Amino acid sequence: MKIAVIAGGEWDAAWGKGQLQEVDFLVCADSGGDAALAAGRLPDLLIGDLDSISEAGLNEIRCSGVKIEQYPQAKDETDLELALAQAIAKARAAGEQDIFLYAASGGRIDHFLGNVALMLKSASQGLRLILKDPQHKAWVLHGRQHMQGAKGKEISLIALTEKAIVSTEGLSYPLRAETLWQSSPRGISNVFLGEEAIVDVSEGYVLVVLLA
Repeated sequence: MKIAVIAGGEWDAAWGKGQLQEVDFLVCADSGGDAALAAGRLPDLLIGDLDSISEAGLNEIRCSGVKIEQYPQAKDETDLELALAQAIAKARAAGEQDIFLYAASGGRIDHFLGNVALMLKSASQGLRLILKDPQHKAWVLHGRQHMQGAKGKEISLIALTEKAIVSTEGLSYPLRAETLWQSSPRGISNVFLGEEAIVDVSEGYVLVVLLA
C-alpha cells in the first residue's frame, strides 16, 4: 500500500498526476486539497484548520463525500503534523514503513525546515517519510541502505544531529566511518560512480537528498 500526504507548498500538477496514480491512501493538509484536485485526484482525508484551501476546492471535496477533519486555527500542531499523524496510523495498520510527502519543499523556508523536523521525528519512530518533488527525493537515514541511481547522479548527505558517523560505497568521494558535522556542508554534492551506492549511518541521523 502506498500512503501519501500533500502539504501546502509548491506543486507541479502535471508531474503530481502521475505520482498520485500510484497512491492508495491520500491525506491532504489544508490547501493540499487544492493540489490533489489540480492533479485529478480526490483525497481520502482532508485535515487542518482549512484557512488556506480555496472555497471551490473545499466545496468539491465536501460534496464528494470525502472525510474532513477541521481544527481551530489556534492549535499547537501544524496542519501537516495533523495529516502525518493520520498517515502514520494508516501505515502502522497496514504494516508499511514508508510515507510519501508532496508539496513540502518549495515555498516558505520556515515551513520546509519544519517539514525536515517532521521527517527526523518519523525516522526516530522507525518510519521513513520520503519527500518528493520534480527535482528531489529526500529522506532521513539512520542505518545502512542500498540506493539506486545512475553514473553521475548527485547525492547529498547532510547531518541533522550534532554529528553523524557515515560510511559510503559507490560514491566519488568515499567516507570511511567519518564524521559529518551538523555545522559543516561537507556531505553536499557527492556523485554516483555507477548504478548503486551504499550509505551506512552508524551514529546520528542524515538527510539524504537525491537529485533527479
